[in-house]
Amino acid sequence: MQQRERAPWIRPVVALAVTAVFFLPLYLVLANVFKHGADITDSPASPPWPPTLDNLSAALSRPDRLFWNGLINSVTITFLSIMVLTVLSAMLGHYLCRSRSRTARITMLVLLAGLMIPPQVILVPVTDMLQLTGMMATLQGIVAFNVGYYVPFGVFVFSGFIRTIPMELEESAAIDGAGRWRTFWQVVFPLLRPATASVLIFLGVWIWNDFLNPLIILGPAGGTTVTVGVYRAIGEHQQDYGQVFGLMFLAALPVLLFYIVLQKHFVKGLTGGAVKG
Repeated sequence: MQQRERAPWIRPVVALAVTAVFFLPLYLVLANVFKHGADITDSPASPPWPPTLDNLSAALSRPDRLFWNGLINSVTITFLSIMVLTVLSAMLGHYLCRSRSRTARITMLVLLAGLMIPPQVILVPVTDMLQLTGMMATLQGIVAFNVGYYVPFGVFVFSGFIRTIPMELEESAAIDGAGRWRTFWQVVFPLLRPATASVLIFLGVWIWNDFLNPLIILGPAGGTTVTVGVYRAIGEHQQDYGQVFGLMFLAALPVLLFYIVLQKHFVKGLTGGAVKG
């Protein structure tokens, strides 16, 4: 009985402690974005008073256009990757979910096994293949890598959600004369909006925040992304921490706005395949 009475007090304390741990890095970034450079090194944890926009202005007006070039590349890579991934994952997930053949089950197992492979493990053979195909140091190369690596996750989310859609809807469309292509795009795909939002958010955040793969695949000749731009803003002998925090803040804004737009479908898309198996 005493343990049950203490449980309501323990949970808020643990939740508050965990929240503080996760909020601390966010506070440090937000505080130092609006702080003068000297104050960042002297007291990084102090609040920004008086606040200043010099760091954001300096990051936006760099002569090398580091942020703007990285923003264009990041938007292009992320948009193309998630669009191709959404279409391919939805179509493949629908086929594997509705098919009863042994080949479909084996393919699903192979795709799920791909979720356990870290991208760093396959980076060397991927770069070799991109060099052979002439796509190394190009935006097409990093997009192809993202599509190949993240398709298993998209298929996993879409197939779980498709199982909740009654098969009778597709059978009714077939009776009305609709083909498989038309049935998928006009009947099934509109019902996948929550799952689509979840795939877009997850893959969009992962691809946007990716650092190592753009750094290696694009290289200095292929341009930069916003995450790689933060790394390149730090020199060997000179560091402007104000600009670095400004670049970090600006790099996080687009993906944060993207999440806010789609967040109402986020939880529904994740739990959509949890009821029916």
